Formats: sequence, structure tokens, C-alpha cells
Amino acid sequence: MKQFDFDKDFAVGADISWYPQMLESGFVFRNKDGKEQDLLLTLKDYGMDTIRLRTWVNPSNNPHSGHCSAKETLDFARRYSAMGYRIMLNFHYSDSWADPKQQRIPAAWEKLDFDGLVQKVFDYTYETVKLFAPDDLKLEWVQIGNETRPGMLLPHGSADNFDKLVQLYNAGHDAVKAASPESKTMIHLDEFNNTDFIIKYFEDLDKRKCRYDMMGFSFYPYHLPKLSYETCMEGLCRSMTEIPKRFGKDFLIVETGGVDEQEEETFKLLTNIIEEAHRMNKCKGILLWEPQGAKSWSRYPLSAWRADGCPSKALDALCGIKK
Repeated sequence: MKQFDFDKDFAVGADISWYPQMLESGFVFRNKDGKEQDLLLTLKDYGMDTIRLRTWVNPSNNPHSGHCSAKETLDFARRYSAMGYRIMLNFHYSDSWADPKQQRIPAAWEKLDFDGLVQKVFDYTYETVKLFAPDDLKLEWVQIGNETRPGMLLPHGSADNFDKLVQLYNAGHDAVKAASPESKTMIHLDEFNNTDFIIKYFEDLDKRKCRYDMMGFSFYPYHLPKLSYETCMEGLCRSMTEIPKRFGKDFLIVETGGVDEQEEETFKLLTNIIEEAHRMNKCKGILLWEPQGAKSWSRYPLSAWRADGCPSKALDALCGIKK
């Protein structure tokens, strides 16, 4: 396998927010040799050093679309940090999934006017980030929203009205800095191959003096069936080249992955992304999304885990990262 030398601070990791619920349900995790092993140790065997955790405002107890309250997320983070993992916190600003198809206002915030919503974003973000301080849990990165291509907290924070959207982003950024000055804030968009859209989006933010430290992106060729894999990769390469030059910001690929049953294809995808990241000194890390979320448990087709509890061959691609 070809090896790529990266800086020691290059982040390699995953969002594993489902992990506690998987354990509670009795799912047994094994290493690549089939031996029962703590998932966190198995991920370290693949060179992972970073854990990304989502948090929701008032979630249900549904194991697939709930949990992840601020206090639960803190409990998860304590365990991961104690094992030496770097921590990224991902605010969805919703009671459940927030993504390009849904950016719902939390039920408890629905009656707020826009100014009240801006203040609530600041207060909630500040209080949540501050929770981590007494335990000396360093939040290295904090996402202000999740895959906010259409905006967030719709309809108020729609990307059709960047003036309002920027106020929400800035409230989140300012709250993070007030609670944890060393944490890096991040704005996160999907479809990293969509270069022209991303450039226009961040130009609109910058025109309105949006405050943020880094960019975060999702890249899922699986979600783009109208485009060939080759076309998706061409778009990724263009974005990784042009966007840092245009804005001068560091970025992370905070979500990527492939179909669990297509192990060879996902291995190829991750290998190609690693090779492109190696070319770019502005790329500061690659994180997979729920690689341990086996479809037999999650009912979701994207993962790098088998029903027998073992990691799939796809994760072997990470062994090409040398630090």
C-alpha cells in the first residue's frame, strides 16, 4: 500500500455519535481479526486520533434519531478524551437531524422572533461549550451548524437571506470564543465537489463579515447518483485547489464514506481522498461519518462495518496515512 506522509497534527477520525446507543443495544464490536475489542481501541489501530460528536437541543430517546443532548455528549467526550482523542463538537441547532433537507428550529425555540433566536443561539452555544470547561476537555473544533447549504434554523436563517444567516453564524462563533477562546469555529457545507456554489456561498458570507476560523465539508459520491465517480472526484480536486486559494482558510473533510457492502469501492474512495489531501497543505484532516454504524443496526447503507461486528476492508485505506 502506498504511504503518504502527513504533518503530525493532521486529524484522522470519525463521527461515532451512535456508538453509545449501539453498545446499549448489545452490538458487539470486534477488531479486524474477529476478536471482541473496544471500538475506540480498534479505531486507534487504524490511526484515528479524532472523534466528532453531534449534539441536539431537546432530543428524543430514539436510538437512531435521538439522544446526543449536551449532557450526553459531554459524557461521551469525557471517555474519548481520556483515551487521547481530539474532540470536535458539531451543533445541529435542532432536536434531531439537521442537513440540507431539514434545518428545523428546536420546538422550544419556535415562538422566538429573530432577535430572540440570535440571542438563543449565543446562549445555548455558550452554555454547552462551557459545560466542557470544568473537566478541562479541550474542544479543538466546534461546528456552527451541520451541512448548512440551505441555511439553518429555517425559515429565519435561510441562505436566501445571508444578512440574517450571518447574524446566526456570528452568534455561534462569538459564543464559542467567549466560552473556549482556543477552539476553532467551523462552517460546514455538503457536496465538496460543488466548487462554484461553495465559492459563491463563502463570498456572500465574507461580504457580510461572517466570523469563522475554518471550513468543513462533506463528500459523498454515493449521494450524487446523477454524477459519475470520476466527475465527483474532478470536482473534489478542483475544490481542494481553488477554495483555499480564494479564501486562505484551512479546511477539514469532516464527513465522508461509502456503501457498506461496496468495500473495494469505499477503499478506493478513501484512498483517493487521502492522496488528494496529501497535495494540499490547507487540508487539516479527514473524518469518516459513523464508520462503525453497521447497517444491521443503523438501517443506513453507509458505513465501514460488517454485521458480524468487524471493520470492513474499506478502513484499510487509513493505513496509508503516515504521521
